[in-house]
Amino acid sequence: MTPTLYRAAFMHTPSSPFTDADALHIQQDGGLLVNGGVIVDTGDFASMKTAHPEAQVSDLKGGVLLPGFIDTHVHYPQVRMIGGLGRPLLEWLEHVTLPEEARLQDHTYARAVAKDFLHGLRCNGTTTALVFGSHFKEAVDIFFEEAAGTGLRTVAGQVVSDRMLRPELHTTPELAYSEGKALIEKWNGKGRARYAVTPRFSLSASEGILDACAALMNEYPDLHFTSHINENVREVQTVRELFPGSLDYLDTYDRAGLLGRRSVLAHSVHTSGRELGQMAAHSCTAAHCPCSNSALGSGLFPLKKHLNAGVHVALGTDVGGGTGFSMLKEGLQAYFMQQLLGDDGVSLTPAHLLYLSTRAGAEALDMHDHIGDFSVGKAFDAVWLNPPEGSTLQAILGHAESPSETLAALYANGTQADVAQVWVGGDEVYARAEGASSSQLTPAQRQSPVMAS
Repeated sequence: MTPTLYRAAFMHTPSSPFTDADALHIQQDGGLLVNGGVIVDTGDFASMKTAHPEAQVSDLKGGVLLPGFIDTHVHYPQVRMIGGLGRPLLEWLEHVTLPEEARLQDHTYARAVAKDFLHGLRCNGTTTALVFGSHFKEAVDIFFEEAAGTGLRTVAGQVVSDRMLRPELHTTPELAYSEGKALIEKWNGKGRARYAVTPRFSLSASEGILDACAALMNEYPDLHFTSHINENVREVQTVRELFPGSLDYLDTYDRAGLLGRRSVLAHSVHTSGRELGQMAAHSCTAAHCPCSNSALGSGLFPLKKHLNAGVHVALGTDVGGGTGFSMLKEGLQAYFMQQLLGDDGVSLTPAHLLYLSTRAGAEALDMHDHIGDFSVGKAFDAVWLNPPEGSTLQAILGHAESPSETLAALYANGTQADVAQVWVGGDEVYARAEGASSSQLTPAQRQSPVMAS
């Protein structure tokens, strides 16, 4: 197999900028040698070309190459109702979200939604996602079928609940176990699919449902776990009333034995110090969804408290509760949120935003040995951001005076329109209609100095 040498200005964070001041690695005219979908060598392009004269060169000059984005919280059934603004969480669920989720009983509809959802991921540069599935087993099966055809990495599962939702979205502990087991046997570890045990949240999941989830995780120790926690003040109070024997929201999951290295809890806006300590002890991740937290008025995410407690944090879009699939937008909103917190916030740099939307997500999914950055031995999961000619972002990048300014501009101004090409494991999974490859670029685009020294 002839290797491919990708020539690009690229950046990545092989370590965390929260603990390593030199976490951001930059190549202004770099080379990534990919063979069999894996990065086998990396360095500046000139030396790489000399060392590997046999390689086929793919010239991505004129844009910036980043690791593929990793979304750690996103709802498959909610793509068609993005923008249901003006309601807090529980009212939004009742009037906007749950009626739409009930429509996925229709297999034809579920397949169309799955196609819309997966396209939304890849055309925004997301290569891996932890996906809240549907309450209906058949719709989850359809999702995995469609995902396999896209080449994306998906960690997903059937959502299970037995109270406080629409009746058609309820199940029983016995069905939650048997249907989950069937989906696991069919899809977990098949191709690029992994399974996540997914009770919707303790508000709608009784002890019996949580115990059924724990039974699956005990039977299949390589599974992931995801749910919601402490998103909305009213939600937190209701969970306290439903579980009078539990210490707090987190304890409802802890007592069932659902917490561990592969547990991702979404939102975590109103989490107590005790809960943060336990999340850290279990090596859980908090999936921070800043657009959703703002749109639903849930609150400002206490990033500093999570970091000080030793809780790992990554980013998610939420999608229905948020405003779309763009991890660039989530990074920008995360920055805004911390700015508004003042002394209680964390001063985020562009390197932090890149880490939170790439490597941090890989760590959350326990996939950091395989994806998340451009280190040798990692899969070539990548997004090439190359603004259309004449766009405002292209003008900004042409005048950036440092790589950090370039990265800041991408998060502040980048949109789906700037995603030119996306790869997963070396396979192209998305190409913009125009400017999708170097051969389709104008000479001015190919020579645009997007990263000044």
